Amino acid sequence: MMQGLIDFLKDFGAWGLFIHSFADSVFFPIPAFFLQVSLSLLNPSDALWLATVGYIACLLGTPLGYLLGKLLGRSVLNRLLKPSWVDAAERMFRKNGEAAVLIGSFTPVPFKVFTILSGCMNFPLWRLMAYAAVGRAAKFYVVGALFFLYGRAAEGMVKHVSLYVFAIAVPVLLLLLYMKRKYAKKKQTAADGATTEK
Repeated sequence: MMQGLIDFLKDFGAWGLFIHSFADSVFFPIPAFFLQVSLSLLNPSDALWLATVGYIACLLGTPLGYLLGKLLGRSVLNRLLKPSWVDAAERMFRKNGEAAVLIGSFTPVPFKVFTILSGCMNFPLWRLMAYAAVGRAAKFYVVGALFFLYGRAAEGMVKHVSLYVFAIAVPVLLLLLYMKRKYAKKKQTAADGATTEK
């Protein structure tokens, strides 16, 4: 049934990808990655345009997934997705919500888990949007760039694209988060010291 729906959306080209990517951020269980690859194979010269369409739709759907989590809570995730995915995402959120959203943008765990969970756990929406903008851009545009540069030969390369992006981008992003926290802590220590002197 799901494959039939993807084939149906494929007939609508970029609009089909827009709908799929939007739904992927809210409730659809199959990542938009698969339709993006199928459409990019048909016409590699449109790959970057398709990446842009998918990316914009994903960002537009993100607040809706967040609202769904805020209104319906964790139970909605258990109905839509595998409990193991939900448990893994929740553990990541409890350790570090920022890192969870960033890493979640690259992992095979559907992104809707993180949009809905953000709402459930009252993670600030603006932060979710900011980190989703970075993470999802990497995912969509790496696929788009490979097809644009290598044409249909990129099909074999993108099978493990999540792993490549994860291995390269996530350590860099985590380092940036660590530096940000260290800077904030240093600033707080300096402010506390100034208050004590007074």
